[in-house]
Amino acid sequence: MSPDFLLGPVRATEHRGDDDLLSAGLGLPGLRGAPSSFADATAPTPAELRRRAIQSAWKGIADLGPLGRYGELYGGVPNVPGREYQAFAKIPGARSPHRVLAQIPDNFDAQARCLIVTASPGSRGIYGGIAFAGAWGLSHGCAVAYTDKGAGSGYFDCATATGVALDGTRAGAADALLEFVADGQPSASGIAIKHAHSRDNPEAHWGEHVIQAVRFGLAMLERALPHLAPFTSQTTKIIAVGVSNGGGAVLQAAGLDTVGWLDGVVAIEPNVHAPSIAEVSPTSAARARPLYDYASEAALLLPCALTAARFDAVPFARAQEAIVHLWKMRCSTLHAAGMLQAGDAQAQAAEALERLHAGGWSDGALDSAASITCFDMWRALGVTYASAYTRSSVGAMPGGFRFDALDAAGKPRAATAAERAAWWADTSGIAPGNGVFISETAPGSGPDPAWQGILGLRELWTGSSDAAKRLHDSVQATQVRLPRKELPIFIVHGAEDGLIPAAFTSAAYIAWLRANRQDAIFWPVPHAQHFDAFLALPGFGDRYVPMLPYAYVALDRMYRHVIVGAPLDPGPTPAATPRGASALDAAKLDLPTSTTLGSRS
Repeated sequence: MSPDFLLGPVRATEHRGDDDLLSAGLGLPGLRGAPSSFADATAPTPAELRRRAIQSAWKGIADLGPLGRYGELYGGVPNVPGREYQAFAKIPGARSPHRVLAQIPDNFDAQARCLIVTASPGSRGIYGGIAFAGAWGLSHGCAVAYTDKGAGSGYFDCATATGVALDGTRAGAADALLEFVADGQPSASGIAIKHAHSRDNPEAHWGEHVIQAVRFGLAMLERALPHLAPFTSQTTKIIAVGVSNGGGAVLQAAGLDTVGWLDGVVAIEPNVHAPSIAEVSPTSAARARPLYDYASEAALLLPCALTAARFDAVPFARAQEAIVHLWKMRCSTLHAAGMLQAGDAQAQAAEALERLHAGGWSDGALDSAASITCFDMWRALGVTYASAYTRSSVGAMPGGFRFDALDAAGKPRAATAAERAAWWADTSGIAPGNGVFISETAPGSGPDPAWQGILGLRELWTGSSDAAKRLHDSVQATQVRLPRKELPIFIVHGAEDGLIPAAFTSAAYIAWLRANRQDAIFWPVPHAQHFDAFLALPGFGDRYVPMLPYAYVALDRMYRHVIVGAPLDPGPTPAATPRGASALDAAKLDLPTSTTLGSRS
């Protein structure tokens, strides 16, 4: 029997031979290669879209570069045959549906009866967690259930009134049930993205999405393996795992799980909004800050701070002369606006840097944040989350921002049929990327053209307008609740994470637990940052180690505890050292011994 929260039928498919569950038949060499092809770029088949979506998900999360040694030193991409079940579901009160997916391997371990449940990292689509949850779970004989947690890549094109059907193909709302439909907007509104435009504030419901994925996974196990039924939280061991926003989602689920759905939780670099404990531990280095607060602060101040001489040797801090010139203009703009008092450029950079330090930013986090600033990711986050938190529709985003395809002159144009067809498989669920860009109805001008838009985004946090009040209410709704005391939780975070600094998130969550006489395992891994996929970039990976090896170890230890009953004793935080310019070696990771590292041999 299907769960009552599903919309429409469940799509069941079999994946064997050259089209398996874990890599759609590509294997590790294919995942590393060029984007898998479409026979017809304007009308790819569901199988072609699935293969490319899985490949994109792997490339977005794992370090598959030649120096990373994925599949050799850790991890693996075995061929895993099995069945897949996918459906649209809905959270009570939500305007838009979301995707749930269950993968049931043919080698399901009937003795362990394990279900790994994951939420997509970032704003990614349904396969977003496959490089962590799928790679580990499927190779260990576990079923894996996924949720896109109300975000995803089902972009709606207002000009053609088309979106994405359950099988990944494009269709009109009158022709099929779609992942997302932008309601009541004129055709000139550009491109609608569910995370930004659903008006549901999906982040406040991430935990509910994870619990629904649990229920969906159990129901699909019963459908696939009726001879082993019943599958319930009493007969099946359930471990919730997630990376980044997915990590925040599983910690939200932990706080909602009062009835015992979950047997363990593994959160990797989680975007978790913990309550402040300043009044309990005013000297703690951890300081709970929600993403919108520190991201909008970074968008405003980091460009100027990065012109300080201390960043001269930091990767991407001097990547392009034109970008550094714009960053210097930010110092002048901040000074002219009365936000910096110093008179000369280097003193202004030092003042901006001190402001960031005072807000809790560490030097290690700021160093890796140079890449995020160079790639204009702070503005991307600000635009998307401001719209989500203010519950704005596609035609009425804060600051006059919008998402469009752009022509060579930077002016909005119609997306091509080939661009639209590839969005579901290729996009990360957030613009810019894959032919979808951030544009403004009243673009800025002058030496710092991004200033007015970024200032407006920051004022939604610091101001008192009606929109700012809506945003604060929405952010408050994302705050986690205390988990059950007996629920084992393992958190791993890069100590130099510049996108989701550990001091604002994981460390603050741990401090909050301890202030409430609870605890969790916490590894703040030295010389690790947020994006394993960035480690393949020249000069960047030299300074860091990947996060996925530690994620696999944490899940391995949790599995042994939950399934086998072994003590959950991970030992000290690994003393990782930078990879250097050569290929990664085991000594740099300093991993505990006796671990499967992501793939069962």
